[in-house]
Amino acid sequence: MEVSTSSSHFLAKPTVSDPLGYLKRAGVLWDRRVRKSLNAMCTELKVPLHGQPRISADREDFMAKWNELSNYNMDLANYRPVYAPKDLLEVLLSLKGPAKTTEPTDHIPLWEFSHIALPVKNLFELRAHYADLLRSDSYLGVPDLTIQCQRILEARHAPMCQQFLKKGCTPAPYRGALWASVLDSKLHDYDIEYWQKLRNSVWTTDHIVDKLVFKDIQLTASNDDQYFVFEDVLYQVLLCFSRDTDIGGCVEYEAFPVKGKTYEGPPSGVVPFHGICMFAAPFCYLYDSPVNLYYTFRAFYIRYCHRLTTINTHPQGIVSLCLLFEKLLQTYEPQLWSHFRELQIQPLRVVFKWLMRAFSGHLPPDQLLILWDLILGFDSLEILPLFAIIILSFRKESIMQVASLDSIEAILADLSSIKVLPLVQLALSRD
Repeated sequence: MEVSTSSSHFLAKPTVSDPLGYLKRAGVLWDRRVRKSLNAMCTELKVPLHGQPRISADREDFMAKWNELSNYNMDLANYRPVYAPKDLLEVLLSLKGPAKTTEPTDHIPLWEFSHIALPVKNLFELRAHYADLLRSDSYLGVPDLTIQCQRILEARHAPMCQQFLKKGCTPAPYRGALWASVLDSKLHDYDIEYWQKLRNSVWTTDHIVDKLVFKDIQLTASNDDQYFVFEDVLYQVLLCFSRDTDIGGCVEYEAFPVKGKTYEGPPSGVVPFHGICMFAAPFCYLYDSPVNLYYTFRAFYIRYCHRLTTINTHPQGIVSLCLLFEKLLQTYEPQLWSHFRELQIQPLRVVFKWLMRAFSGHLPPDQLLILWDLILGFDSLEILPLFAIIILSFRKESIMQVASLDSIEAILADLSSIKVLPLVQLALSRD
């Protein structure tokens, strides 16, 4: 991967006025480093960062194959993902703040997140937040979910749609409409016009992010048995996403004064990384139209996914979720925690790819959509570390019998038998 993860770039002392200053600084430096890597790739390959007009023959070929871009020939041999989840994880594990310890550093790796002063919920607070999941009528005995769902959609009231998603038993034909209502992504005439504008920009301008999008889809979704059939629509959606300048104005980036050169990014402000298309892939099960798919995916990315791919101080951000995971593991699975420490394996190395991708590509689509129902219904990503904990608990006996990271990952590689709703309920109802 291109991004350097040297910890020296991310070390900083917190100040009294801003105890999280070091974390904000790390967020700014991470974003700068990602953009710098993209700029370096442009320089190395001698392609302009801002793109260039497609030659006439290429433009005509691109337009003709717009609905079957898997047949579009593109030389990707020299292109590689700018960064992958493991690169972001290395930076997170290198974060140094006000941590003080008396433990001997030559025996125990100092990788815990406990020194980070971000507020996270304990299990009791999580139980209160997800209380609707523990109600006996929340998932069983509902007379006719289809009729109930139709009535809610006819009312056109987003809070009612959100409340319905909390049940975790959404009828599949209505999920797309419910998500669109909650995310306020219903189509208007100007949305269709804007989509056409984005599409035309893709048709007429050759941009380095086009190669990165094609490369990512070919490395991930195209090789996934559950998503390869959606390859063509994913090209359309991700290419238009890369041109959407509205995204940069909607996402929140950390602000902190850091000296040094600034680097420009793609039009959307989002530098494609390894696996970005897996945030869009599940939406292919909800919508037949690429336009409907695009706007709901974009809204979901802005509200949730962006926080999983940047270093930030948000309570729903990836740092907070990592901290929540560690605290839950220490508190409710002390045997597993001790086992990881004895092996000198960071537990986050096992689950980080789940957290950063919100389990997309790891859970079967039907279960992933239930998990994302709950994210939308409760407007919270905190269910991700909670779910990760219960999976480890579920496979605890096997994990305790092995002594290497590869063996642990092998035990957790296949999640096809995992059922989201009963496991989340089990996690919340623990003593």
